[in-house]
Amino acid sequence: MANPSQPTYTTSKVARSDFPLIDNDPHFKRVVGYARTSDYAHGAVAAAAGPGLLWLTERIAPSRVGRGGFPKAMRLCGVISLMGGFLYFYERSALRFYGMSENAREVEMDMQEMVAKVKAGEPLYGESKLSPHLQGVAARQSRYSALFTAVLPWFNFVNHSQHGVDTAKYYRRAEQELEAERLGKSL
Repeated sequence: MANPSQPTYTTSKVARSDFPLIDNDPHFKRVVGYARTSDYAHGAVAAAAGPGLLWLTERIAPSRVGRGGFPKAMRLCGVISLMGGFLYFYERSALRFYGMSENAREVEMDMQEMVAKVKAGEPLYGESKLSPHLQGVAARQSRYSALFTAVLPWFNFVNHSQHGVDTAKYYRRAEQELEAERLGKSL
């Protein structure tokens, strides 16, 4: 029987991918911060497509919805399209964290960010006010959630240490950089 005072942790699942896994549960700020210009462009095109197509169909075959009907439909379509455009933008960026699309730029950005945190003595994934149990619950609920964005948008807003990667690589790189700096100064 398990000791109730000891938290139980399970290893996180890793989806197969062609590129290296950066994080299987990236924080919302990291996903948005690591986004590429192409992600913004795809999201903007997706957001503009809805109102653009509605306007085009109104020009081709007027609906004659009455006074003020078309602007209301256009506003509703605009709001829905903005939400869809944002979700598309977010998913494109998140898929790089999972290694589901080319992510060489993000791998290097991640390494630089984490090595800087190691050198500064900060926690890698930020500090959390939640208990370790609740951090685990949050991690299990949002792990690989961007793969299901079309059905249920779910974002990770919790700092925790369960990200499915071996963090020793950050410490090794930090040691190498500190050693190189020390040798460079001593010469």
